[in-house]
Amino acid sequence: MNYLRRYYLMAVLVPLLALVAFKRKIPTVFLIGDSISIQYGPYLKKYLEGIAELSRKEDDGNAEKNLDVPTGANGGDSRMVLAYLRSRLKDPDFKPDFLLLNCGLHDIKRDTRNGKLQVEEIDYRNNLTTLFSLLKNHDIKPIWIRTTAVVDSIHNSRSRAFYRYAADLTRFNTIADDICKAFQVPQIDLHGFTWRLGQDQFIDHVHYSEPARALQAAFIAGQLAQIIPNYVGN
Repeated sequence: MNYLRRYYLMAVLVPLLALVAFKRKIPTVFLIGDSISIQYGPYLKKYLEGIAELSRKEDDGNAEKNLDVPTGANGGDSRMVLAYLRSRLKDPDFKPDFLLLNCGLHDIKRDTRNGKLQVEEIDYRNNLTTLFSLLKNHDIKPIWIRTTAVVDSIHNSRSRAFYRYAADLTRFNTIADDICKAFQVPQIDLHGFTWRLGQDQFIDHVHYSEPARALQAAFIAGQLAQIIPNYVGN
């Protein structure tokens, strides 16, 4: 825990204090993510108070009734995120400074009967390319969050509706890495950070304990505090 406390001080509090020192207008950040983001979201909103105004794709709580079936606040796969963003961009009042974005866990679901991916790799690549192009055209700066881990033995022994595999996740994260590089989109490596917390943080097939969620949010907040003042991408 001493390591985690030191990390928190270095990765979160110091950058946040530096950002406050800029005394600039508080930026607006809109979050679209999967169920992982629903769970760390309340902590992230708290940690960003006075630093950034965070809002997100929301609902009345229905998304949390079944986190495996994306509805409401759960952004779902890349097709769903793209459709949602296209709809929101029609609203002239939707003008966040930054879009904090993730999709991937739902894309890599595999049918237990035929092994078919929910979203094929080529479609995932095209969807992300279209997403970043849309944001560029609307002068909204994207920040990508790398998709958190899948452990085959844990996931596929606990999930009966569909399977997921670490190899698929690696390929999809790599696709996202390539597209972010092409569009000069900064990334937050939530995958790497959460993996270092250990597999005992899983409470089911892919979701995390409350302490892990708080640490994920602290990590993201610290990264945002460094990225926002220096954003040059897109």
